[in-house]
Amino acid sequence: MNAYILLLFAIISEVVGSSLLKATDGFRRPLPTLGVVAGYGFAFYALSLTLLTLPLGLTYAVWSGLGTALTAMVGVIVYKEGFDSKKLAGLAMIIAGVILLSAGGAK
Repeated sequence: MNAYILLLFAIISEVVGSSLLKATDGFRRPLPTLGVVAGYGFAFYALSLTLLTLPLGLTYAVWSGLGTALTAMVGVIVYKEGFDSKKLAGLAMIIAGVILLSAGGAK
């Protein structure tokens, strides 16, 4: 399987796991807790397979950067957290950094 597709699966799984953390109510709710464990478990498995092909620095930067940005967006959309110009600027900088690191890693 293409390493970038695996990386995408790792990112999506990490976002699902991170997003469900709030719903676990301190790990007192079993179903969201299982979702967190499954999300993180698959995320790290897919990330480890990605690292067979892609360099660590690039892979981790893309995984953590896009994971952070997408999780913040889930917070805004699902959990109705605030969204202002500072949050927009921060997300834009994360995404710009991921793009720059990806461009540099593609050489």
